[in-house]
Amino acid sequence: MRPRKMAPAGGSGAVRGLWVLLATLALALAALALTEQYPALSLLKQELHRQRQGPAGGCASAGEWAEQYSAECDSSFLHFHESDCDIGGSSSCESVLSLNTEKILSQAKLLAEQKRFPFATDNDNTNEELALAYVLIGNGLYDEAIRHFSTMLQEEPELVSAIYGRGIAYGKKGLHDMKNAELALFELSRVISLEPDHPEVFEQRAEILSPLGRISEALSDLTRAIQLQPSARLYRHRGTLYFISEDYATAHEDFQHSLELNKNQPIAMLYKGLTFFHRGLLKEAIESFKEALKQKADFIDAYKSLGQAYRELGNFDAATESFQKALLLNQNHVQTLQLKGMMLYHHGSLDEALKNFKRCLQLEPYNEVCQYMKGLSHVAMGQFYEGIKAQTKVMLNDPLPGQKASPEYLKVKYLREYSRYLHAHLDTPLTEYNIDIDLPGNFKDHWAKNLPFLIENYEEQPGLQPHIKDVLFQNFESYKPDVQELVCVADHLGSMMQYETPGFLPNKRIHRAMGLATLEVMQAVQRTWANSKVRMNGKTRLMQWRDMFDIAVKWRRIADPDQPVLWLDQMPARSLSRGFNNHINLIRGQVINMRYLEYFEKILHFIKDRILVYHGANNPKGLLEVREALEKVHKVEDLLPIMKFNSKTRDGFTVNTKVPSLKDQGKEYDGFTITITGDKVGNILFSVETQTTEERTQLYHAEIDALYKDLTAKGKILILSAELGEVDAVCNLILSLVYYFYNLMPLSRGSSVIAYSVIMGALMASGKEVSGKIPKGKLVDFEAMTAPGSEAFSKIARSWMNLKSISPSYKSLPSVSETFPTLRTMIEVLNTDSSHCLKKTIVVV
Repeated sequence: MRPRKMAPAGGSGAVRGLWVLLATLALALAALALTEQYPALSLLKQELHRQRQGPAGGCASAGEWAEQYSAECDSSFLHFHESDCDIGGSSSCESVLSLNTEKILSQAKLLAEQKRFPFATDNDNTNEELALAYVLIGNGLYDEAIRHFSTMLQEEPELVSAIYGRGIAYGKKGLHDMKNAELALFELSRVISLEPDHPEVFEQRAEILSPLGRISEALSDLTRAIQLQPSARLYRHRGTLYFISEDYATAHEDFQHSLELNKNQPIAMLYKGLTFFHRGLLKEAIESFKEALKQKADFIDAYKSLGQAYRELGNFDAATESFQKALLLNQNHVQTLQLKGMMLYHHGSLDEALKNFKRCLQLEPYNEVCQYMKGLSHVAMGQFYEGIKAQTKVMLNDPLPGQKASPEYLKVKYLREYSRYLHAHLDTPLTEYNIDIDLPGNFKDHWAKNLPFLIENYEEQPGLQPHIKDVLFQNFESYKPDVQELVCVADHLGSMMQYETPGFLPNKRIHRAMGLATLEVMQAVQRTWANSKVRMNGKTRLMQWRDMFDIAVKWRRIADPDQPVLWLDQMPARSLSRGFNNHINLIRGQVINMRYLEYFEKILHFIKDRILVYHGANNPKGLLEVREALEKVHKVEDLLPIMKFNSKTRDGFTVNTKVPSLKDQGKEYDGFTITITGDKVGNILFSVETQTTEERTQLYHAEIDALYKDLTAKGKILILSAELGEVDAVCNLILSLVYYFYNLMPLSRGSSVIAYSVIMGALMASGKEVSGKIPKGKLVDFEAMTAPGSEAFSKIARSWMNLKSISPSYKSLPSVSETFPTLRTMIEVLNTDSSHCLKKTIVVV
């Protein structure tokens, strides 16, 4: 078993710091950078680099005299490093350990003559002794340097340069030993008490405090250093600490100050972009990343970050181009391979994704993300033997004592158990079993809630059975022409469901799955209206509304086995009685969820209305004051002062939406809960939550049951008489039924696309086809959740659906359920390439 965190390759941080000096100075000085001219080698960066990245080369800041250079070649807290100074990069990076004694003495003499070390004295002999100790530090001989400084301090206890140097040497020995850290801090604090006006000492102490987790103290020291002597480097360092603390707005201000003092800093520009990125301001982030690339055309991390920003925007082509440019600069850049692979997976390009994960693991065998994603990609494609082998490697990678488990480690056992279940059922007809019933209740409960896999008396799924073979690649041309047509039509229908809003990357695998789901729903509903029975869960009976949704559920499940798409009412009774929370953060601290930005104003108006109602009932005397204050509210943060008007809302408040019943006029159900807490801008939680309890579920089920019964009756009439009025009534019933489904949120994942595929399929059964795309920025589930009632939702949805009469050609398509009756056949069709569909006209469209 290997340790989970590895130290950076290529020797100590001091050695790498000296490579920077050797590369920069014409004279081959190897003194440690510790004064205004030679600021301290960044211990903080070194430590965080080790914690966050593992093996990598790196560079150290080389000082005010080289501010330009340090901005180019700064090994950062955020694990960005530049290949210019990687090991083996050039002769200038030759190890200083090869320097001989004569060279060390000559360096010390030169340093002493020029007084190019911290706190030089007026005594030449003392300076020579001090310079020698600093050169020893520069050569990684920390214990020798400490002994040398200690000898000098015995003779002169308050020799500031020796106290400072000894503190630096203790820090260089390694902060993993708390004794070294305490001694380093003690010495630096002594220096500050003797010489309180030197910014570099505060900076050095901050860089020791930070990796110890004492961030607020480190920030205080950097602030003091800036007060004494502002510099681009100091602002950049403090900005990075604010970034780590998730105070992105303050970090942004510091990076901006740094750039004002020195505009040519690609790394500071990159960090500035990252502060935008983490606040959800993707377009602003992209501009900053592009500016960083103008300053440094071969900046790999800027290309990588640009690719990730485009991916978050949903721009697959632009993201691919940026990742590709990063890999052209360094084909072994692990983070880019990992991010590109994940993007390809979520785009539905599993083969291509797998290549990136495999390459990532060749370079970094213990990369948990790549190992997990490799296993997931194999399983999604039906290659269970390779998939479970990769998953097991992640499972064996136990966290060290006191170390937080990675998200991949927490998820992998659920994936392995689910993979085994899927493999065992590869060739069983889908009509004969039910995942929601077969999987143990506690397993589903823990999986849906993303809890650690601590399940009492859990009995593992049987291992892979040799007689069940993996899924083989199915060539598209091997399908009969009518099946090819079916797949092409499905691809087109699935693309109609794509959200055109930030955060939603087009996924061609999901498109195909949900397109096939749409066609299967259409065919099943038509059979039901013609009084035919369906076979579900091993029984033959008339189709119920849940069966209709289950068709879409099975396709959504198999398209991405990573996500637990489970019915919440099938969870253990104890869990259901407590309720399942479907929670979405709209604003958390300074992070804005760009997916839902379109709905902020609508929700804000609702909140303002509810506040007036509340104060009208509980604070009538103050109502006028509240009303005037609300008129000035234009964004969520503006609500904070209004919360102070009432003692009960001072720390925050919740507002509940209501969903009117069609079945029982005047009756209302609980919709979702809006919560706002916080005391100041930047410290706000603005969230929405749907709590699915047993009682609430029963109320919604009764509503959906009544609508489905009415829909089935009207559907049967429609089959016999296709009058316009009947079609309209059926369309409204379909949209009303799904309106309640959206507000109920009965699934652990995927409710939105599942419901929309049911809408499209049921409408097609009624003779109407959706020909319009979902408008940019709109989310169908949020349209339903924020609509005042089912009629309003139906009107909104129909405004963009652009319903038209269905083509007769759909009738000639083969049965989806008969063509793909097993998991194996479903995975085969999702795997197959159908790129030539784009080159030919789809008959039915």
